[in-house]
Amino acid sequence: MKLQRKSMLRASALGALVVSGALVLTACGSDDNTKADSSASGKASAPAPGDIKCDDAKGKLLASGSSAQKNAVDLWVKAYMSACSGVEVNYKSSSSGEGIVAFNQGTVGFAGSDSALKPEQVEDSKKVCTGGQGINLPMVGGPIAIGFNVAGVDKLNLDAPTLAAIFNDKIKKWDDEAIKKLNPGVTLPATAIQAFHRSEDSGTTENLGKYLKATAPDAWGYEAAKKWPAPGGQAASGSAGVASQVKAVDGAIGYFELSYATSQNIKTVDINTGASAPVKASAENASKAIAAAKIAGTGSDLALKLDYTTKAEGAYPIVLVTYEVVCDKGNKAETLPTVKSFLNYTASDAGQKVLSDNGYAPIPAEINTKVREVITSLS
Repeated sequence: MKLQRKSMLRASALGALVVSGALVLTACGSDDNTKADSSASGKASAPAPGDIKCDDAKGKLLASGSSAQKNAVDLWVKAYMSACSGVEVNYKSSSSGEGIVAFNQGTVGFAGSDSALKPEQVEDSKKVCTGGQGINLPMVGGPIAIGFNVAGVDKLNLDAPTLAAIFNDKIKKWDDEAIKKLNPGVTLPATAIQAFHRSEDSGTTENLGKYLKATAPDAWGYEAAKKWPAPGGQAASGSAGVASQVKAVDGAIGYFELSYATSQNIKTVDINTGASAPVKASAENASKAIAAAKIAGTGSDLALKLDYTTKAEGAYPIVLVTYEVVCDKGNKAETLPTVKSFLNYTASDAGQKVLSDNGYAPIPAEINTKVREVITSLS
């Protein structure tokens, strides 16, 4: 396992959302997040800072899933466990698909997924959510950055049809006329394109597929799915794996959350949406797109519908929302207090402030208010 580099991202135009303290990332994919110091005398936890309320939290809480939110979860876990001594939150970064499987097997208290539960997954969840079912709580938003590594090229614009043709193995060289047309004045080499995608089921893959299907249906004829559908390209494990390959290989292009690009100094593509200028991948620009999301779920389920075809000025369209998947009813008694306490923190003002400093976008306030209400009602 490799240590993630300390995030170098500084506050953007969302400057009001500033988090104090060092942004320290733990080991990628680690099963063991930083453990809080426990008192040998068994004394109660020290007063919780900010919005962290430990309440009746205790023992160990296991969770797993989306690698897209890993960098944010690492920061949340560090702050939470520092406030609530004697509590251990262990988030295993794997993939959205693996997280949902673990949740529906009853081995984790909650799962992270970059796509909302499908009907069949909701039905499976009723086996472990006694008297209830799995629901989606939007917690982390952000841009899916398209990272590239082409020697001599520092800035690159692409649109949806060209991006689809690249990932569909139709455009094979960086000096292809379609790419040249979008980048006048840029000297593009004849280097072969090395396209990287996720090897495992991934909500990030599914969200990229939704964008390409919605905006370039003629060039991308695949239905959005967690499993990579297109021919060609090379596979890597997790967002960290794809980012590492793009960083290392000349001619590479791949997709991952902005925090991975920032931490590894990977250049990212500006997306030509049809607005007056191509749009950069940034937390602020992703927020403009996510703010237009509508709640598509019913009852306690807060699954969102995103508009991938937006042409709003400055709105970055390739976005995802990571959900924390929990039982609305029937949570395990031994972990329910910790689940509620931890998620109450992540959805709090302090918890959401962590996101912009790490390349993510906070959930819009109107939606987040409903998230907090649902967390309080979990049983």
